[in-house]
Amino acid sequence: MKKIIKNIFKIFLLLLVAGIIFIAWANYSIKKDSEPFISYNIADVPEAKTGLLLGTGKLLSNGTPNAYFYNRIEAAANLYKSGKIQYIIVSGDNSTKDYNEPEDMQLALVQKGVPQDKIILDHAGFRTLDSVVRAKDIFSQTKVIIISQKFHNERAVFLARKNGMEAFGYNAADVNKYAGLKTNIREYAAKAKAYWDLLFGVEPKFGGEKIVIP
Repeated sequence: MKKIIKNIFKIFLLLLVAGIIFIAWANYSIKKDSEPFISYNIADVPEAKTGLLLGTGKLLSNGTPNAYFYNRIEAAANLYKSGKIQYIIVSGDNSTKDYNEPEDMQLALVQKGVPQDKIILDHAGFRTLDSVVRAKDIFSQTKVIIISQKFHNERAVFLARKNGMEAFGYNAADVNKYAGLKTNIREYAAKAKAYWDLLFGVEPKFGGEKIVIP
């Protein structure tokens, strides 16, 4: 019995070490591969027909404004006003009646001066993978400027390019380290999951008919 327990413990330890190595390797690889294609400087971003704004909730769980949301809105509006993009796909979660990231982003962008007819809603962007692949498969965009915080853009641009897209990232301002600690820790696992999805050919949850962007 002791021998069996010892062997089980060894297997568990090996799996734990392998998991840690995989997470570290995935994070390093994604950051390295995406680094040449993301920037905080609008001047470094090429022109493209469409920007892809990745969704997040406008409020935190405690009801206070979410800085990630408002910083992304600011970045997307600035990118549009600079003339680098002509349209913005707002892609996010709309899984319940009372939670609608795309419409919240649309309203905030309009308030920042972006014309409503230049904003395209994608209500099925439940994950970063879904948002990126749907931009290509549903909205027929093979070149996009992805808008989010740097840590998120690293993963999104990596996924987009691995799915055959010419993708670049414009980094929105981050939040302070204390406020973003939980998100940054969670991102380590998210980058590993992105690699896992890529290796196993995971596809978006929903497809649908193609939507033409003029």
